[in-house]
Amino acid sequence: MTTRKQVVNRLKRARGQLDSLIGHIESGDANCRDVLTQFAAVNSAMKRASYLAVATIMSQCAIEDSILENDDAPTPEAEESLVKTGSISIEELEQLFLRLG
Repeated sequence: MTTRKQVVNRLKRARGQLDSLIGHIESGDANCRDVLTQFAAVNSAMKRASYLAVATIMSQCAIEDSILENDDAPTPEAEESLVKTGSISIEELEQLFLRLG
């Protein structure tokens, strides 16, 4: 399974859990244990999706930066990017990563 598909599947799972959480809260009759469990599930699903996406994007940016520096041909990893990386330096990438915390 491609990384893109994995990230999308995890985000869809998080969306389903979020929809369930919203439904519990809107109904007004959910108990606190169910609501807190759903909050934890949504949080966990988003973290798992974001960690995979961030790691993949950082790797792709580093690969692309290396390719641009060396004028190499694109690798299969660069060809199947999760996002369009554009031109970004490693320093800028580090700063963006630190904002996630």
